[in-house]
Amino acid sequence: MANIVFIAVSLDGYIADKQGSLEWLDAIPNPDNVDTGFGCLINRVDAVVMGRKTFDVVAGFSGEWPYTKPVFVVSKTLTQLPNGYENKATLINGTPTFIVSHLAEKGFTKLYIDGGTTIQHFLAADLIDEMVITQFPILLGGGSPLFGALVQPLYFNVSKSEVVLDNLVQTTFLREKT
Repeated sequence: MANIVFIAVSLDGYIADKQGSLEWLDAIPNPDNVDTGFGCLINRVDAVVMGRKTFDVVAGFSGEWPYTKPVFVVSKTLTQLPNGYENKATLINGTPTFIVSHLAEKGFTKLYIDGGTTIQHFLAADLIDEMVITQFPILLGGGSPLFGALVQPLYFNVSKSEVVLDNLVQTTFLREKT
């Protein structure tokens, strides 16, 4: 089993600004469309587990559906996906422990976990094994935080840290389990 987070964050720890926008991600030019590791991540995982808000954002992108792996959308309120997405994603509901167990029964054991609240819930359940966090040199001053409250500290080790696109610091953290 491996549950992996791959996400961008501002210097002050936000994944979306006060309006819920991700436009700040375009602050660093990438004219050559350099893949900063997303393609490698997708090749490593069996499926994507994302929150409803993240699904809404991704569904609003122009162009092709960006995922080649099965996508599971965590939602307590949706009863069906919007038209056009029925064959691109599957709704799932339950605790992170249930979701991991349920998907493992279906053969999905390497999961990409995406979306602020979903990541927070998986961290609170101590179900994140690896985090690849790309830090942008911008202070947003508020918005959607990457991390939330925990019952107890979770310790991680840095396995890799590098500068990408001349301005972003991408760090890979592995969960230290005792």
